[in-house]
Amino acid sequence: MMKVGYIGLGLMGKSMARNILKAGFPLVVHNRSQGAVDELVGEGAQAAATPAELTSLVDVVITNLPDSPDVELVVLGAQGIIETAREGQIFIDNSTIKPASARLIADKLGLKGVACLDAPVSGGDIGAQQGTLAIMVGGPTAALEEVRPVLEAMGKKITHVGESGAGQIAKAANQIMVAAQMVAMGELLMFARKSGADPQKVVAAIQGGAAQCWTLDVKPERLFAGNRRPGFKAYMQAKDLGIVSDTARQYGIPLVAASVHNQLFNAMLEMGMGEDDNSAVIGVIEALAGVSLLED
Repeated sequence: MMKVGYIGLGLMGKSMARNILKAGFPLVVHNRSQGAVDELVGEGAQAAATPAELTSLVDVVITNLPDSPDVELVVLGAQGIIETAREGQIFIDNSTIKPASARLIADKLGLKGVACLDAPVSGGDIGAQQGTLAIMVGGPTAALEEVRPVLEAMGKKITHVGESGAGQIAKAANQIMVAAQMVAMGELLMFARKSGADPQKVVAAIQGGAAQCWTLDVKPERLFAGNRRPGFKAYMQAKDLGIVSDTARQYGIPLVAASVHNQLFNAMLEMGMGEDDNSAVIGVIEALAGVSLLED
């Protein structure tokens, strides 16, 4: 059985690594903070002090890190993956990063005979915990088929989108839709609230029609309970929309609505809500409307 290494044990990464371990794969883990490492070691994983050490011990290396510079540093920097990478290994990146960064990493590791898959995910912390994530993959087909059992431990839908970088393009497209849904939900809830209708009853009324979507099925109940804790943090949504904007500029793509949504999520950061859930973008809309969703 393939031995797997997982680097980056954050809100989602720890759950994803745990599911790989539960599926029976020998697992080596590394993380900047030690608490998550100790937790998984207590469940049967092995710890590595650096990305280079981890890579020397495994057949498959997976990263799940906040942004493009983080992944580039862990892969290509001092004591990074590239130092001990060897021919025949497979590198998988579950992070959401720029397509250009994914292609750069694939080129650099390819010189050492490592096959690379950019494999960002969607489904939030619940999907990570339950192993039901959607995984969108760019890179060689043969490498994907070799590691498919590992990916199946983390997700229920695995789609090969194309060559290196294509997985990240799909994730950026995903985040365009996610942001649009979060903003639209916030707007419709404020529209109902300020126009004199019960927002909860409005949601119940429209869930069975053309407005039905995952966001409307999952998020309102949390907001009505006053829960804005993250499944997916707002600062990460803002980062992802920055990737969307950068990529759109690179290819001359007009994104009118996404540009506005980018501004709203950046406003969340300025208002100190970056650690809240991305659905808490309603807080910006509340401020603009001058009324709270839960106000009597």
